[in-house]
Order: sequence, then structure tokens, then C-alpha cells
Amino acid sequence: MVDAGVPVPGPGILDISPYVGGESQAEGVERPIRLASNESALGPSPKAIAAYKTLAEEIHRYPDGGADKLREVLGRHHGLDPARIVCGAGSDELIALLQRAYAGPGAEVLYSRHGFLMYSIGAMAVGATPVAVPERNLTADVDAILARVTERTRIVFIANPNNPTGTYLPFDEVQRLRRALPKQVLLVLDAAYAEYVRRNDYESGIELVATSENVVMTRTFSKIYGLAGLRLGWLYGPAHVVDAINRIRGPFNVNAPSIAAGVAALADTAHLEHSRQHNEKWLAWLTEEIRKLGLKVTPSVGNFILIHFPEAKGKTAKDADALLTSRGLILRAVGAYQLPNALRMSVGTEEANRGVVATLTELMGKKG
Repeated sequence: MVDAGVPVPGPGILDISPYVGGESQAEGVERPIRLASNESALGPSPKAIAAYKTLAEEIHRYPDGGADKLREVLGRHHGLDPARIVCGAGSDELIALLQRAYAGPGAEVLYSRHGFLMYSIGAMAVGATPVAVPERNLTADVDAILARVTERTRIVFIANPNNPTGTYLPFDEVQRLRRALPKQVLLVLDAAYAEYVRRNDYESGIELVATSENVVMTRTFSKIYGLAGLRLGWLYGPAHVVDAINRIRGPFNVNAPSIAAGVAALADTAHLEHSRQHNEKWLAWLTEEIRKLGLKVTPSVGNFILIHFPEAKGKTAKDADALLTSRGLILRAVGAYQLPNALRMSVGTEEANRGVVATLTELMGKKG
């Protein structure tokens, strides 16, 4: 109950469950190994770090309000028109801006049941109704999404690959969804993990944006580029969407060190490929080794895996989380994603990955 004697938030704001990120501390462990937030196992490019440091004596200056240099480099890197790119403080800000611009009271925002929590939070923040659509085999279901589109639907979010499941929709399915959606509905393809995907039938969204007037793709530097602490993301969309977003975003929403680090990160293709190869090797290894323990692992194309635990006493996700944390290994509980008996694990360094498997081997009573 809100005290009538103080300022009262808008309708629905206090109904929002705040987003809670992955844990970073483990009691009694000085330097825990963080595998809860899908951060890069190898960290940022040394070139990005150097570029960040060069801005230290310039932080009294405002950044370029349009992030022109970064948009120019992104355009060259991906073969895009820089005028159709908007940069933001992480893709989270861009997701929120899209909802401010295109949703609102009376509108509905659709997303798959186990999709990123910020879709529902963002919808409620602007007074819209979030609609969680059932999935099929922990994967977005195009037919189920289309069945729930109404005259009130304004945005459909597809995380592709999806977090926290690691599953993805092939390009043909995404294209089928786009074709069947009403033209006034905005399809947002959240491709935060696109750089990790090694599947021939996957497309991040660039092609659909280029050929559609109601599709937007969002991307981030937080994952494979290792710049999560700088909060840097971008979107590519039709000119009319870009115009709308630029009208409501903050004039200096991306800071100067982030812009410099992003430009440098894009130039270091060797580091990017090294990160891809590391992930490909250890994603496969973790999946195989954890399955050997009798645990189910959802097939993932990202830099993380979703591990499912039995309900047997001493072997639940809660038991596993407690044991792992006591050893300084922090994974992500995903009860907030309606997956109460699962843990999400980021692919880490070799030491971290082997440590998790050894601990789970102990939990399951298997011989190492």
C-alpha cells in the first residue's frame, strides 16, 4: 500500500518485480569464479582496453551525442547503412526505448515464455501488458506466437539465440513469423549472442531488417566482445524506427570510453575469433561431460548452457547451487524464468569449466 502523503508512481510500476542480475559474491570466498552472467570467458580485446585508457584524461568532455564513429565502424564491419544504426547504453536501453516509442497503455507486448526478463519489465514500465507465449521444447514457437497476436499487439520480441535456454529459431522460421505478423506490429530480434552461433540456418536479423519496414535487430558488446561493464549496444532498423528512437533517447546516452573501446574491439578480429573458438570447444565439452553425469542439458548455440536437475533430495538445482557456491563457482538460478530446477552456466575458462564438472560429479555421486 502506497502512502498517499508521498509521490505515487504511475499505474503498474509497483507491480514490477525488479530485475536481479547474476550473483558475484560467494560467502567465504575471496575471488569467486563468476559464471552467472554470460560474460566473456576471455575478457575484452587488449586493443579495447588500451582505447578505453586513452580517454582517461578526457572524461570531462561530453561524448559524441550520435556515436558517429562507432556507427560508421559498425556499418563497415557488417555492411550496413550507419544512418540506420542507433547506439545505446547496452541493448537493454534500446529495448526500453523501443517499448517507450511503440507500446504503452492498452498495448500488448509478446515474448516467448522463457525469454529475457527485460521484455516484460519494459512493457509494464510503459503501461503495456506483457504476454508470455508458451514454447515448444524450450524454443520459441512461431505458431503459438501468431495465435496470440491481437489488435492490441504492438511488439513481438524474439531473443535469438534465447537466454536462458540457448535455443534458437532458424532463419526460415523467423521469416515465416515476420510474413504472418500484421505490418503495424514491430518484430524485435534480440541477437545478443549472434556472434557465437555456428549454424548454417541461422541469421541474426540483418537480412530481415534490410527487406522489411517492421523489423529491428538489437546487438550488444557485452558478450563476445567482453565489454559488459561499459554498457554498450546498438540496433539496426528501418529509417522511420531509427528516427523515432533518436527523438526520445538521451542526447549523450553512450559514454566516450565505451565508444572508443567498441571501435577498437571491432577492429580486433583475431581476438573475436579466438573467443569463438574457445567457446565452441568448451561448450561442446561441458555439454558432453555434464550429460555423462545423468543430467539433462538443453542444446545451446550461445556461450552458456542450461542444466536441468532431478527432484531427488540432495541433487536438486538448489542443492547444486549451494555446493557450487561453497566452492566459489557461481552459476545462475533461473527460477525467475520459470525454470526452478535448472541452473544456467556461462562457458568459462578451462579451470572454471573443469571445476564445475568436478563439483557436479561429486553432487551426483559419480566417480571422477
